[in-house]
Order: sequence, then C-alpha cells, then structure tokens
Amino acid sequence: MNEALVLRGRVRLGRRLQGGSTKLNDSTASGRVPRVARLMALAIRFEGLLRTGKVRNYVQIAKLGHVTRARVTQIMNLRALAPDIQEALLFLPRVERGRDPIHLAQLQPIARTILWPEQRALWRRLQAASTEP
Repeated sequence: MNEALVLRGRVRLGRRLQGGSTKLNDSTASGRVPRVARLMALAIRFEGLLRTGKVRNYVQIAKLGHVTRARVTQIMNLRALAPDIQEALLFLPRVERGRDPIHLAQLQPIARTILWPEQRALWRRLQAASTEP
C-alpha cells in the first residue's frame, strides 16, 4: 500500500491566502497529530479503497499494511461511530508532549454501541475524563 493518504473535503487549517491556498499558523504546526486522528483518517481511506474495488477485503488491506486482520478490524470499527464523533476525532488538537489523551482501545466500546445518542453520551464522558488532570 504505497498510495498517499488523500482526504477530500473542506478543511480550514489557517488563514486563507489569495488564490485559495492556505497558510498554516505557527500554533497549528506545532505538536503532533494524535494517533486516533490518524487512525480515523486511515479508516476513511480504507473504506474508500474497498468501495472503489481497489482492495477486495480486510485481508488484502492487512497484507498490504503488514498488520493483522484484527488490527484492520479495530481501525475500521471507527467507521461505526456517529459522524460528529468521527469529525471530532479528525480535528483533535495536536499533542504538544506526553501521551495522547484518547486511545483506540477507549473508543472500541463506544463504536460497539449501536445507538448514536448513547455513543455521544459515552464520547462526552471520555472527553471529560481525558481532560482531567
């Protein structure tokens, strides 16, 4: 899987320049993107590859990514989250130092919850717990 990860959509990262390009603010560029944000983007990309037929199934994704099928399933489970939770994951603030405040294992029980209102309640609790000192 040597393709670049490309997400299409409207994203505003900084102030708009003439000609439609965007300049990143210095504060936006510092730190690192949280791992769950990258995994969420990867799940969206994998779903697109499956939908377009570029890959046949999770087995093929796992082989291309040199990971287990179970790991691909864990990543793809993020697509079961309510759309607003997925968006929140994609736009989590960058981590300046230390550990990420939210981990994939914490999101799996939320993704297993079928009803979106219940997911949202669990998400709010997780967010509150992750911001406590």
